[in-house]
Amino acid sequence: MSKAMSKVLLALTSAALLGLTGCADLNANKAGDKPTATKAAISAEAKAALSAAQADVKEAKAKNALWTTADAALKAAEKAAAEGDSATVIKQSKLASDHVKKGLAQLNYPMLKVGD
Repeated sequence: MSKAMSKVLLALTSAALLGLTGCADLNANKAGDKPTATKAAISAEAKAALSAAQADVKEAKAKNALWTTADAALKAAEKAAAEGDSATVIKQSKLASDHVKKGLAQLNYPMLKVGD
């Protein structure tokens, strides 16, 4: 991964983590309201893995190189995050990122030429 791409990924991950921490239930504890139930929390490692996978999938979509398996793994990771399952979030996020990298690498393969 190039230095510039690493910096972009780090910036996206940082922004996503800030967004996730800043998006706490803003409507909770209003005057006269009952406290609302919050979603189960996931670990910081799981949040970072999910943010990285989301950034990777976004990049692959932009280059028309997204494999369906990467998209499915990201959806599974997001569902696990909503359920508070950090281990599944990490596993599925890493799978999504791995498949995205393979899909992007496939763009460098030579075009198959059939006939003249």
